Amino acid sequence: MRRALFDQLAAHLDKKEFTVLTGARQTGKSTLLRQLEIHCKEQSLPSVFLNLENRDVLSILNERPLNLLNYLPDVKQRVIAFIDEIQYLDDPSNFLKLLYDEHVQQVKIVATGSSAFYIDDHFRDSLGGRKRVFQLLTCSFSEYLQLNGKDQLLQELKRISSNEKARTSQLDYLRQEWESYMLYGGYPAIITEPDKKEKIEKLREIRDSFVKRDILESGVQNETAFFHLFRLLAEQSGSLINVHELSVTLRIKTDTVNNYLHILQKCFHLALVKPYFRNLRKELTKMPKGFLLDTGLRNCLLNNFQQLQIRMDRGELWENMYFRNLMDRYGLDPIYYWRTSDGNEVDFVLPEKENPFAVEAKYDKAQIKSGKYKKFVETYPEIPLHYAWLHPFDEDFFRRLNL
Repeated sequence: MRRALFDQLAAHLDKKEFTVLTGARQTGKSTLLRQLEIHCKEQSLPSVFLNLENRDVLSILNERPLNLLNYLPDVKQRVIAFIDEIQYLDDPSNFLKLLYDEHVQQVKIVATGSSAFYIDDHFRDSLGGRKRVFQLLTCSFSEYLQLNGKDQLLQELKRISSNEKARTSQLDYLRQEWESYMLYGGYPAIITEPDKKEKIEKLREIRDSFVKRDILESGVQNETAFFHLFRLLAEQSGSLINVHELSVTLRIKTDTVNNYLHILQKCFHLALVKPYFRNLRKELTKMPKGFLLDTGLRNCLLNNFQQLQIRMDRGELWENMYFRNLMDRYGLDPIYYWRTSDGNEVDFVLPEKENPFAVEAKYDKAQIKSGKYKKFVETYPEIPLHYAWLHPFDEDFFRRLNL
């Protein structure tokens, strides 16, 4: 299976800028890199693949970055060098800068890098104009169906999503898959594991081993406080992030909380949504809302894999899931929320799109009271307000996802 990001990466192969593919661990970056290598062979594009977990290769490149040129095939055209796990280099930013500045006509680097590389300020400062960063999230629902071998359901999903009158006899199967996706998330290894108990064990492995590697590589000293913060954010997903309150609860400094929030974002576990106001000063002084980027990891942090109907947090889980759907479609930057000091609130506002819109997400349609949003509608008549609910479930559910 090819991820949706594959086409964007393939289209960037002939660009002058280097390509950096980053994202949370275990999202499939190395697999995607191998697929791009195969694509190059099919297109007769000269390429070489280097995995820096190979200590011999790593040592040679650390000794002298220009040693990379010795691995290139002897051809006259530009060679694409795929470098997996580039963060293992002693100075990956300098490595990329040197090769771009002196040999950009000879080699195009396509590299995967973990948060330890991407979080480095030197990466941003020294590579301005020399690279484009692509972020690989865990799988979307369409990718989930494809990876799970549910091709027929995927075709039904596409059909009913694009036709407002379409109906399907497969609706109950789509609902079951959607609920499983909400509970266990979109990590590829979790999707392809058929046993529910094993899914949970593998999520715990991601939580305990791979997130711990993020912690170690990011220089976190108080591992216990970091995990406590992570669990609090999971429990409060969709809520305002009050740094002072979190510092009091965890008994750590506010600077430490801010640092941990920064790390969680750069490790692609957390996204912060900004408030929307026409007054920029107000916008910059208001607190963000936090969402986890994978609901399976969220449920693992809370140790809660109960079915949706009996969950006390089903509303929060649904809002987090809807946010993730918006991020899959539009990225993080265009997404805001709206809230006033007297308690008026709309979950999501996308005001900068050509066709702006806002969304209020409620688990149950019966919870929607349109009068509660009168102030938003009056204040921003140019931004249509939509409602998104999970129950009752029908074909329109998927059409509501495709605003």
